[in-house]
Amino acid sequence: MTAMTPQLADAVWSAIDDQRRRTAALLDGLSEDQWDHTSLCDGWTVRHVATHLTLQRHHVTDVAAFVARNPSVLRRLSLNATIHHSALIQSRLPTAEIISRIRAGIGSRRHNFFVSPLETLTDILVHSQDIAVPLGLDLTMDPSASELAATRRWDTRNSMLSKVYGTPPLDGYRLVATDVGWERGEGREVAGPMGALLLLITGRSAALRQLTGEGADVLRSAAATPG
Repeated sequence: MTAMTPQLADAVWSAIDDQRRRTAALLDGLSEDQWDHTSLCDGWTVRHVATHLTLQRHHVTDVAAFVARNPSVLRRLSLNATIHHSALIQSRLPTAEIISRIRAGIGSRRHNFFVSPLETLTDILVHSQDIAVPLGLDLTMDPSASELAATRRWDTRNSMLSKVYGTPPLDGYRLVATDVGWERGEGREVAGPMGALLLLITGRSAALRQLTGEGADVLRSAAATPG
């Protein structure tokens, strides 16, 4: 895995701040109907996803306090369940407050205690697309930042983090970026923009419309087949 040097850390946090800034600007322009629109995250609205983006600044004590206030979570506790429930609770905040909290994260290097800054980068890149794509809005991801996040997701695809990010099985496929010099895997080719490959690696089938190659055709067919 890539070592987190001071230079890399600076680049990662700069990319995080840039995406936070542009995501907040996009949210500023949404109507109430758009805030309640379904996102790419199963069972989450745009509001839920936006709220989730405010939770990176919480300490472990904040998570413990949330569980204490919501003891039912303990009966089916998992990392994803805790993330989901905390987002649901916080989504009751006014939209202006949610946007303000995202902006308040700009310049901060706080991240959740059990992950690295590369997970924070993945969160803001991917979740910003979870908001923008279903609304038909363009929120460009920097290819270099997407490359860093995709490399991290590929390197950790068989770890606990794969469950958090919904990494699909991609054995037998060769992923090739068309805008940066990045490729991973062996087999049927799946080619396209780095951002689309990042979305694919994190389980977003909506990315398939931007991808080409025999492997992309196979993945599209599988995604269209019920069950």
